[in-house]
Amino acid sequence: MTSQIKNWSMTLIVVGLISLINNWFGYHHGPFKALPGIVALMAIAFIGMLLGRLIPLNIPSIAYIGVLGLILTIPGVPGASYIAHWTKQVDLMALATPVVAYAGISIGNSWLAFLKLGWRTIIVGMVVLISTYVGSAVVAEIVLRIQGIV
Repeated sequence: MTSQIKNWSMTLIVVGLISLINNWFGYHHGPFKALPGIVALMAIAFIGMLLGRLIPLNIPSIAYIGVLGLILTIPGVPGASYIAHWTKQVDLMALATPVVAYAGISIGNSWLAFLKLGWRTIIVGMVVLISTYVGSAVVAEIVLRIQGIV
């Protein structure tokens, strides 16, 4: 477990640094303003991964991360206003870029495993991506029409 904690820590540090740089240059949020938000997000992710590993239930770490983040930002929870204020300084796309890049590298390192999944996986992946895009566009269109913007 110690090597896994080191791996998580290094990954979160790299993702945090890249996110900080993306946030600074891409979205013009100064690094010192965004640093507390990125540190808070990385801490929540780390604790969620620890909980996923330590709690003997078959629940993925992402569920623990989401629930922990939700609980920590509920109005009235001590420190929630600070976390909300800090994370407002971090743009979502600044976080998504290194995460998607990391996922791409992970897939790139295991092309043989990916190829073993077969051509059906590629079709399913494309259907999922297209469905997500079309679904998002439909929801956006409905909401914009309800608001009278379109």
